[in-house]
Amino acid sequence: MLYGILIISLIITLSAQAFVSMTYSKTRKIKNINNLTGSVVAREILDKNGLRNVQVVETPGYLSDHYDPRSKVVRLSSEVYHSPSIASVAVAAHECGHAIQDDTNYIFMNIRAAIVPFVNFASYAGYFAIVIGFFASAMNLVWFGIIMECVILLFQIITLPVEFNASSRALKQIKELAFLDKKEYKKGRSMLTAAAMTYVASVATTVLEIFRLVLMANRRDD
Repeated sequence: MLYGILIISLIITLSAQAFVSMTYSKTRKIKNINNLTGSVVAREILDKNGLRNVQVVETPGYLSDHYDPRSKVVRLSSEVYHSPSIASVAVAAHECGHAIQDDTNYIFMNIRAAIVPFVNFASYAGYFAIVIGFFASAMNLVWFGIIMECVILLFQIITLPVEFNASSRALKQIKELAFLDKKEYKKGRSMLTAAAMTYVASVATTVLEIFRLVLMANRRDD
């Protein structure tokens, strides 16, 4: 059963990654009808929502796009920043969705930000506690590590509404500002849905991992 759980987790992770990569690869090759780059789209959305203080900058990396709430900056990967593709419009709008969340004090975003330090601690402490606990047959340490894994799971669950809401806001902006036509809009929506599924997959794999660790711990306790 333990090996089965590992295999299922791997399948879920790889399937989600393959789905988003395939969808992104398709939409990144299609030029949008208005010839709009990600940087232009981001700037227009931010200005329209009264966020002229939020900068839009280019950042290195592949799909490294993100919103930095501390610096109030939307960071777009080079391809998204410069390319006039459907994917660029969707990704840029999604990151602006996070900026709008920040401006409106979206509750789940605030909760996620508040628990980040504890989650960072849990990710390191939990890993070492589990490894050392099993190695030294110190089951109290193992159970502490499992609790830390549950903290990570909580963070991932809170992330789900943040990401889905950002995509919802993005699609609303795309439609209201007529960045894409109807066919392009459907493709952009599909890409954002695929990206959101990676977060769902993360939750599923973490649940399976916690279940696997609990089974292993119970075997040791017996």
